[in-house]
Parts: sequence; structure tokens; C-alpha cells
Amino acid sequence: MGEFINPANVPKVTLYTGEQIPCVGMGTFGSDRFTPEEVSSAVAGAIRCGYRLFDCAACYGNEDQIGKVFQDAFEEGVVDRKELFIMTKVWNDMHERVEESCKKSILDLQCGYIDLFFIHWPFPNYHAPHCNADSRNPDSRPFSTDEFIRTYRQCEALLEKGLIRNIGISNMTIPKLEAVLPLMKVMPVACEMELHPCFQQQELFDYLVAHKIQPVGFMPLGSPQRPERDMCQEDIADLQQPEMKKIAEAHGCHPALISLKWARQRGQIPIPFSIYEAEYVSNLRAMTEDPLTEDEMKTIATLERNNRLVKGQVFLWEGASDWHALWDEDGYIVK
Repeated sequence: MGEFINPANVPKVTLYTGEQIPCVGMGTFGSDRFTPEEVSSAVAGAIRCGYRLFDCAACYGNEDQIGKVFQDAFEEGVVDRKELFIMTKVWNDMHERVEESCKKSILDLQCGYIDLFFIHWPFPNYHAPHCNADSRNPDSRPFSTDEFIRTYRQCEALLEKGLIRNIGISNMTIPKLEAVLPLMKVMPVACEMELHPCFQQQELFDYLVAHKIQPVGFMPLGSPQRPERDMCQEDIADLQQPEMKKIAEAHGCHPALISLKWARQRGQIPIPFSIYEAEYVSNLRAMTEDPLTEDEMKTIATLERNNRLVKGQVFLWEGASDWHALWDEDGYIVK
């Protein structure tokens, strides 16, 4: 085993329930570039180096391998189940069978219960794994408040049954939140969303904080190894911005660590992913030392470029103009 960072030294974030969780997590989405074995091996190393928050999903296709890693860690006494905060998600094709999805994830992950269970996307629009950006499913349709709440009610039932401890939402917009939040019996504790220096989503971020919903940021480094279908010519490389490089030079580290420090100090929970021990160890260590200055935080705040990298175009329905229709950019739900 390499370096160990004491989990007690990793800052915590407090959810509206009063529960405290680590300020950074380990992602498990292999970006279509790594095998389930490579991802699960990284999870094994991450547990042993001090990670306690793991972000999984049914559609990543690796929960059974990760479950073996969790079980080995429990059996070897490396960590107790109660010390881990395990997140997973119901995929779009299971919105009408949420309990079935949840139970399968629990079985695959060998974890007994889920700490935070997300609705991965706010509609049941399905696409096959590894499809290209031009793929379209003829059954895809616009967001429906009634459909979403029907799925959310199933999550609330999971809470009552003790299968999950918290509910989360993901890839939402303010118009969608305005439509569904008043209808919920139990408020979500978190919203997972794309967040990185060149895509800060400040208005949505502030809305979530005002409603005591914790922002969780995927692609916190701008995901240079994201699937090719999510790469466009106009995309900006966050870590290549001169300001990021200058701040990194001042701290004697890689710009990736500056991005993570910014995320933590801003108040979101970043979920970086790497299969390389040196990288995931340094990601965790960065949370415990050498914070950014107020001026550096202000500089990064100026890097907003509306640089959305996950456009979601594979979820478009017939008649939709383009991927912008998914994100309600004009302040109303696009039908």
C-alpha cells in the first residue's frame, strides 16, 4: 500500500440532515476507456489510502467488481461498512422499477444499504452503452413532472424500507427543480451536476444552496479523458487555462489539484476519477493542505465560459432542436 491519508484529516461537508460526509469522493465511471477491473482495482487502492466516499452507478457496468473490493475491505478489517459513504444511481431504463434497481446495486456492491441514491437523469430516455453522439432512441420524450415524481416517490419508499439513507437528484435545471421540489415529501440531500472552473453553473449552484441541497460535482477537472462522443471542437480545456497554470505554479502542483481545491473551498463535493495511485492519492491529500488564497479563488471565478462538456445529446427526443433543449436555458422546461 502507498501513502495513507487519515480520513479524520479530510474536511467534511454537512448535509441538511446533520450528517457529515467527506468533502471529496472517488468516481467510478471509466469514461469508456478503462475496464471494470482497472476501476475496481483503483477503488481498492483508494480505500486503503483513505477515501471513504465512492460515487457509483448501475450504468457504469462495474458495480459487481467494486462490490468484491468493498467486501474484501470489510473482511480484511481495512474499513467498516459504516465508515464508507456509498452513492449509486438508478439508470433511465429503470425509472418504473426503482426498487429492483436499488436492490441489484446493493447486491452487486455487497454493501447492505445505499447511503445516497440518485436519479441519474430526470427522464427515462435510454441509450445503449458506448453508443455514438448521433444515436437517438425513438421512445425518448421531453421531461415530465408527473413521470419524475412517480420515480421520486419510489425513492421515498426506499427510504421507508431502509434500503437507502438519502435521496439525490442529478443533471437538473432550475425550471425542473421549481416544478418538482414542491411535490416532494422528503427533500433530496444532494444534486450531482457537471462542475469545473470553466463551467461553474453559479445560478443553479446558488439555487441548490438556498434550498439546502448539496452540490456534488462530476467532471471536476474538465474530464480530459471523457468519452469521445462528449468531445466537441469548441470545448475548452480547463486545466490549460493560463490562470490555472499560474496558480498551480505558485502552489508547486498540477492544475488538477488547483481545480479540486477550488471546488472544495467553493462548497461543492468534487468526484475526481483516476486509476493511477499517484493521482488519486494526491487528489485526496490536496484536500488536507495548502488552500487557495481569496485572490486565487476570485481569479478562478472569472474563468466561467459556459463550457458544458456533457451535452446529453443521446437523450434528445424527436422534434427537439439540439442538445440545448435538455437544459432549459431560456428559463422554462422545453417540451
